[in-house]
Amino acid sequence: MSIKKDYYKKLADTVLKGFCKRHIEGYYCDSVKEAKEVAMSLVPSGTTASFGGSVTLEETGVLDALRSRKDIVLYDRAKATSPEETKKIFHDALSCDYYFMSSNAITADGELVNIDGNGNRVAALIYGPENVIILAGMNKISANVEEAISRVRNLSSPMNCIRLNKTTPCALNGRCGNCLSDTICDQIVITRASRVPNRIKVILIGEELGF
Repeated sequence: MSIKKDYYKKLADTVLKGFCKRHIEGYYCDSVKEAKEVAMSLVPSGTTASFGGSVTLEETGVLDALRSRKDIVLYDRAKATSPEETKKIFHDALSCDYYFMSSNAITADGELVNIDGNGNRVAALIYGPENVIILAGMNKISANVEEAISRVRNLSSPMNCIRLNKTTPCALNGRCGNCLSDTICDQIVITRASRVPNRIKVILIGEELGF
């Protein structure tokens, strides 16, 4: 095992203990392949599922795996052909059985930190879907909430704005400009605990994934 992998495992053990006291169900997977298998095993046949925008879900292959399953109903906004249909899918997703997403950052003590534009992703995290399944690379771990927010605003958000072809200050110069125009940082949500025990399930992956 490489030094980095060994470090990720030790850090993950710390984060998992934080999840436990916050009533969040935690898993650690050494590889993307293992993480995808665990994620799919959590979703039974005959259930409904949806997802929020996530580079991590794409990189792990979880998005493709969900789309290939014929035994579940997937609310997939990529299939929408009109703004009205997209809106309906967003609303349907809030009542699905399993909602997939990543987390912009996670503290070493097990808190989830997410910053969102539309808010559909953090809305689902907070309330609605019966289960929320989060996949996150170990590069998302931050020391505390303050560092996590700084990470999102100065790393995750600029990279996502570049990905989405935004013209925000951070997309142009690589650092947060605390803007209010065309921003994707409208909602800042810190999840301290899961009100329903084990409703939120986090799969930590010993690789660098997403932003």
